[in-house]
Amino acid sequence: MVNIQEVKQRFKLIGNSVGLNRAIEVAIQVSSTDLSVLITGESGTGKESFPQIIHNYSHRKHGKYIAVNCGAIPDGTIDSELFGHEKGSFTGAVNDRKGYFEEVNDGTIFLDEIGELPLSTQVRLLRVLETGEFMRVGSSKVYKTNVRVVAATNVNLPQAIKEGKFREDLFYRLNTVPIIVPPLRERGEDVLMLFRKFAIDFADKYKMPSVKLQSDAKELMMRYNWPGNIRQLKNIAEQISIIEKEREISADRLIGYLPQDTIIAETNLPALYKDVDEKTFSSEREILYQILFDMKKDMNDLKKLVHDVMEKDGGSLTTEEQKSYLQNLYHESEMSFTPAVPTTITPSIKESEPKEIIHHNSEIEDTEEIIEESLSIVDKEIELINKALKKHQGKRKQAAKDLGISERTLYRKIKEYNIS
Repeated sequence: MVNIQEVKQRFKLIGNSVGLNRAIEVAIQVSSTDLSVLITGESGTGKESFPQIIHNYSHRKHGKYIAVNCGAIPDGTIDSELFGHEKGSFTGAVNDRKGYFEEVNDGTIFLDEIGELPLSTQVRLLRVLETGEFMRVGSSKVYKTNVRVVAATNVNLPQAIKEGKFREDLFYRLNTVPIIVPPLRERGEDVLMLFRKFAIDFADKYKMPSVKLQSDAKELMMRYNWPGNIRQLKNIAEQISIIEKEREISADRLIGYLPQDTIIAETNLPALYKDVDEKTFSSEREILYQILFDMKKDMNDLKKLVHDVMEKDGGSLTTEEQKSYLQNLYHESEMSFTPAVPTTITPSIKESEPKEIIHHNSEIEDTEEIIEESLSIVDKEIELINKALKKHQGKRKQAAKDLGISERTLYRKIKEYNIS
């Protein structure tokens, strides 16, 4: 049985995340078969390593292996590249030529960016996968091939099928065994391990001491979204190794190497994303303004409730009646919590003393001076999380969706704020 650590060392795969280990396990298990494999994942996640794992641990390991970038070949010549052509079949075809499927017979062919294939070429590829037969461009002769096909894409193929850009039958024929390569932002501390490896490599390459990250820079690394994944991380590690004179990098220095339009505003606020049916914001400032406006609206509602209680029946309500009245008002407003009645509204009354109501001549504006509004973003976020959890009866998945954050981020927030 092949060991995962052995595979990581051989193919220089760094990381211990669950998603990465699972992808490697599937690649090892499927290597002993001839099933077609479809590898999906964002650009820059390292998908090209998995076809090599499959080939090198298969019975075809002594055969040829070739990687073809389908997106880099023009539409007019891709059929010729894959299946070959006959002399005179088109302008410039001065000789017969074998295609990749003929050359790699009994081996493995890796079709990268399979989502970029033209529809006409998809039909030819489907025939090869189903019967092992193909015809050269300009020929009517049928050729046979015995090739293991591994494909990869960063395109959402189900969506491409709906848009008529990819054949559904070809998708299911390729997707016999799916391998999902996780993006870097979902791999936790793998980010720091990869950066350390790249920093050491570039230190050796450029004959200089290796750069190290300070604690705040490590935290920023973990929070950053990494839209370019491992490729972006490697480029940043190389830039820092060459440009920075100081070998210990702080978050302030690191942030200068991150594209400003891709930096996630990590201010302990729930992150908004496009899939949420809410107003989207163009800047962190607008998010803060919106929260402050909401807080002001909540305070105005509270002041109105207090004023209504004080004026009800000339202020003759008892404490219990005031509490009941507040509960009814909140119930009508579809608010899920029962506020405590401020002790300043009505003084404590003992049964042995006559019930005396103290009337205040001050206007409602005086309440604004008494109530101190908390502007702490952390307090506001804790309140929002508690409301969402209570609204969805503790179901974190629905609460995270309502807040506009990922479920993973909600788990982290709950643990960070010790929310029960």
